[in-house]
Amino acid sequence: MVLLASCGWGGTDDGTGEGGLPGAPVGVTATAGSATSVHVMWNAVSSAGGVRVYEVYRGTTKVKEVPGSQHMVDLTRLRPSTLYVFTVRARDTAGRRGPHSREVRATTPAAAAADDSAPTAPGRSRGRAAGSRAVQLFWSASSDDRGVVSYDIHQGGTKIHSVGGAQTAAVVTGLRPDTRYTFTVRARDAADNVSPPGAAVRLTTAPGSDDGRGSAPTAFRATTHRTDGAYYVDLTWVPPRTGGVVTEYQLRLDGRPATSLVYGAGAPRDRAAYSFYVGRQAGATHRIRIRARLPDGTWGGFSPERTVTTGGAADPSGTADEPGDAGQAEAGG
Repeated sequence: MVLLASCGWGGTDDGTGEGGLPGAPVGVTATAGSATSVHVMWNAVSSAGGVRVYEVYRGTTKVKEVPGSQHMVDLTRLRPSTLYVFTVRARDTAGRRGPHSREVRATTPAAAAADDSAPTAPGRSRGRAAGSRAVQLFWSASSDDRGVVSYDIHQGGTKIHSVGGAQTAAVVTGLRPDTRYTFTVRARDAADNVSPPGAAVRLTTAPGSDDGRGSAPTAFRATTHRTDGAYYVDLTWVPPRTGGVVTEYQLRLDGRPATSLVYGAGAPRDRAAYSFYVGRQAGATHRIRIRARLPDGTWGGFSPERTVTTGGAADPSGTADEPGDAGQAEAGG
């Protein structure tokens, strides 16, 4: 894991690399979609010149170009039972290429001989709005005589996402506030047989004034400790479930941006922790909250604010997160 913390961060970083080039995409993942396809995702790159396209490489060969507004792609016509290595790089509107992302690997499953049977449709489709720019979708597992390899999520008639066959939930980001969407889920097996769609789920994202708590870190805790005469604040939280990898957080201290946390390949998925120096004075009180940059390049909602006092106890409100106000919607008719 690589963790960079830049104090005094004021939110003006444009995400560019050296010489103003686009930065390397982060949060890159690769998941086999079938015996002959792999779904590659990455976090959006912000660039001073604007990202025109993303270039996707298999080994050293460029195999796909994706418009800058997208950050996922299905790579097809691959070989079964084969390990593949992928990287992604951004190209800006001036034609300048940024560095390659880290390598990610995916192994396609073995081909199923003479398999003409599609999986059953996913059941119990449902979902909930997760703030103004994201939704969470849930379904029950499909069955297949050879096993489900992946699930495809469709928005209207367009496939927009894919998750592994062991998952029965997904998060879709990059949506518009106060907008009604219709989603369906299909199962796919190793032979590329695709199930009928599950029941349609119709959801409306929250208005733009929404506080975004559905995309905020949860279980946020703040305590202090003293070492060698100095006081430190210790933070822990659960990253938001975004359907991708969260690699960057912004910390606000006493109402002002204080630190940017940028993770490398080892970005935490289940529990994150961070400690920072706040001085040598006992009895100093600080207010702290944190938010994540989502895979679509936008900022999620802030966590609940916690209060700590050096040399004293943590704010009792840190023992539980405020409940969200978004309910679940069953499949719409």
